[in-house]
Amino acid sequence: MKLSRMLDTAKAGVLAIAATALAQPALADVKVGFSGVMSGPVGILGQEQYDGFMLGVELLQGKLGGQTATVLKEDDQVRPEVGAQITRKYLEKDKVDVLVGLGFTNVLMASLPLIAESGVPALATNAGPSAVAGASCKPNLFTLAWQSDGPAEGMGSYMTSKGVKKVVLLAPNYQAGRDMLNGFKRFFKGAVVDEIYTQINQPDYSAEIAQVQAANPDAVFFFYSGGMGVNFIKQMNQAGLGGGKLPLYSVFTVDATTLPALKDQAVGVYSSALWDAGLDNPASKQFVAAFEKKYRRTPSLYAATGFDAANLLDAAIKQAGGKANDKAALAAAIKSAAKTFPTVRGSFAFNNNNMPIQNFYVFQAAKSGDGVQMKQVATALSAHKDSYAKDCKLPS
Repeated sequence: MKLSRMLDTAKAGVLAIAATALAQPALADVKVGFSGVMSGPVGILGQEQYDGFMLGVELLQGKLGGQTATVLKEDDQVRPEVGAQITRKYLEKDKVDVLVGLGFTNVLMASLPLIAESGVPALATNAGPSAVAGASCKPNLFTLAWQSDGPAEGMGSYMTSKGVKKVVLLAPNYQAGRDMLNGFKRFFKGAVVDEIYTQINQPDYSAEIAQVQAANPDAVFFFYSGGMGVNFIKQMNQAGLGGGKLPLYSVFTVDATTLPALKDQAVGVYSSALWDAGLDNPASKQFVAAFEKKYRRTPSLYAATGFDAANLLDAAIKQAGGKANDKAALAAAIKSAAKTFPTVRGSFAFNNNNMPIQNFYVFQAAKSGDGVQMKQVATALSAHKDSYAKDCKLPS
């Protein structure tokens, strides 16, 4: 073949390759907008979710679904108006492909109209309000943590099995607090002798503790996360009601975020949760080891939901052919991939309302060597579904 013909042939081949590349453009990077509380008394909860998510991305070599991941981060300060501003910025200015985190239930609810209108898939790693579990469920909003009633339903079931007859309930006065106590009452068969609501981030519980003493219950059930839980348990001990004198049952109060501050004061307190570092399965053990190596601390369940979010997105984007910017396709892939992605909690799936189907376990704080750890004592509910799904019109 003459040199001129060889050059013409080579040129034609290059043009054909170029034409193919133009017809099938390279997939864009994946842009994630993370928001949560990163400051104040409960700032550790948002930091844990973020650290868990970023560890997941790191272990995936900085990619999600094979595409380079860019993760933006904002602090919602547990203020609904700030959370909504962040969501608007992510959707309209930053053009993110997916939202992650989304804060406490009151913050999530403030952003819900924006999320629903945008169609952008959103993974809540801390909130699962009843308001979006039933008739107001959304096809692009997924709760990867829990429907708010679930952990408390688990504890209500467990306390009934333990023969507890009379209980006082306490929680902050906002959507999640009311959901928790409603869930507890749905599964607890004894008598609720008092139901006490307090302000978010309230530091002093002396008046409420006096109410508990006056009610003379068999046990107390409470939902106080972060610094609220630390203050409440310390003050219960100061009042002489800790250390097993009055059995204490909780959700989101005693875990890896609060044990360093509580230490021995947490001993004996029960907690119902979807996950703890003591959960015995291979994926969980690998996650705990990787988290402790990177951050030099034990991960909490908030870190676990963040880590699961990264792995679910990785599986879903792969299933969607790498097209993270195809909102409908990615939402459908998130729901499908949830059944098989490598979760740390043992088993997981989304119900028709995009709320979790998962186990709830009971752990108890116990002395372990020189410290205190949570030890699994029971599986309270298996493959549990929330009670609102029947009102959601989304398909299974």
